[in-house]
Amino acid sequence: MSRDFPGEAGRDRLRSALEQALAEGRRHVNRGKVAAYIPPLARADPDALGAAIALPGGEVVAAGDCRHPFTLQSVSKVFSLLLALERLGPGAVFSRVGMEPTGDPFNSVLRLELAEPPRPLNPMINAGAVAVCGLLVEQLGPGSFGELVELVRAAAQSGSVDVDEEVYLAEKETGHRNRALAYFLKDLGVLRAGVEETLDYYFRQCALRVTCVDLARMGLFLAAPPGSPAPVCRELIRMVNAFMVTCGMYNGSGEFAVRAGIPAKSGVSGAVMAVVPGRLGVGVYGPALESRGNSVGGVELLVALSRRLDWSVF
Repeated sequence: MSRDFPGEAGRDRLRSALEQALAEGRRHVNRGKVAAYIPPLARADPDALGAAIALPGGEVVAAGDCRHPFTLQSVSKVFSLLLALERLGPGAVFSRVGMEPTGDPFNSVLRLELAEPPRPLNPMINAGAVAVCGLLVEQLGPGSFGELVELVRAAAQSGSVDVDEEVYLAEKETGHRNRALAYFLKDLGVLRAGVEETLDYYFRQCALRVTCVDLARMGLFLAAPPGSPAPVCRELIRMVNAFMVTCGMYNGSGEFAVRAGIPAKSGVSGAVMAVVPGRLGVGVYGPALESRGNSVGGVELLVALSRRLDWSVF
């Protein structure tokens, strides 16, 4: 067990806190709606809610609908950013995207016209993630997607993480706003790779299929507990955690930072990956979303857990 939850008593305390937080989250799921604009996501059960907590040493505590597979969607942005930082360096990455949060929706075009210099404000919004994917395609080739998959598999400690072909094809068919963003980036000179090659990379990363347990272990990877192996430079992990705090929950990031106080990244499948730096990782699935694209039940579950177990980094 981790230093936070040693022995059987600690395990029971953690499981009890998770069950209570799950019950709290379920009280709120009826306030949300599933992402209907991607047909496979529209079939998700809006009442589903599950979570897992991954601890150093390999133990996982899970509850609710934690075995249901789902796609990473925007959670994947964390790992393409990490890959780009590792392989190309911060200088190359931040020549194409900024480091500032935005109060606009995650798929907004507006800031691309207003920003100076003209580039996406951060890598967690869609325009920024497309720019990062374009940089990977430009510098490493489309074959670098295999590197991304291997990074996610290593973080999840699972060789079964792979692209959900149905979701990928649906995103490719319906991703009109992302295609508009990519062409706008091309016009600005931020995107120098081919638009369709870049979008193919982006749609595939969003369609990577995981479970709550996979997602919790990915969070643990980014928590980088003392003594754990660090296949990626810890300074780069620190950077991506900072982006999750400031930009990871779309334009609800500030509110989540105040209420929960931990780095987290959400996706419109209902995925939320949370990190308690130096300690543990959490994976949540709750497909009923609020208007900003965050899991309603997942947010309330994480807020409840953080408050019960004193996880806030602030």
